[in-house]
Amino acid sequence: MEKAIIGKKVGMTQIFDEAGKVIPVTVIEAGPCTVVQKKTADKEGYDAVQLGFMDLAEKKVNKPMAGHFKKANVAAKKFLKEFKLNNAAEMNVGDIILADVFAKGDKVDVTGTSKGKGYAGVIKRWNAHEQEATHGVGPVHRSVGSMGANTDPSRVMPGKKMAGHLGAEQVTVQNLDIAYVDANENLIAIRGAVPGPKGSIVFIKSTVKNA
Repeated sequence: MEKAIIGKKVGMTQIFDEAGKVIPVTVIEAGPCTVVQKKTADKEGYDAVQLGFMDLAEKKVNKPMAGHFKKANVAAKKFLKEFKLNNAAEMNVGDIILADVFAKGDKVDVTGTSKGKGYAGVIKRWNAHEQEATHGVGPVHRSVGSMGANTDPSRVMPGKKMAGHLGAEQVTVQNLDIAYVDANENLIAIRGAVPGPKGSIVFIKSTVKNA
């Protein structure tokens, strides 16, 4: 059964397993999420549910979204995300999804927005190497260097790895282990690191990897 939930990254810490071994984990405040919309194969051509996370004051909701929440008869939510789940047909608008939808040992994929690192050169951005520190290089050891051939093709090919904006993009880390679930506090601890800074929104879903 596929499962999914929206959460907020709290930060990293460490816990101990039964053998006393240290496990580095990322703590996520997961849910409660509300099913705001249900899509079916008959109407939309596929089965999915739209989950909402974190209540939002009505005065901060524009008219189209206010109508969307009113139709579902649920409170306005700050974050919405659609998940294609193989058991979406069994879920209904208004259902509440809690952290205990997942259990210790489950494998999940976590999607978030990575930390932005601003404008970066090719060495930091693409792991390029410095130019040889020999005569004639000048003060440009960390520059991109040659762009390619001259007469043919007489242009820089698309996809050339150059300096530019680094980070602040959607990243998915696959096949992570859930180390701990606290349904009372709406907390999920995932082994290892997940994308994004503290306080950022992440989407947790059953992994697409085969066990």
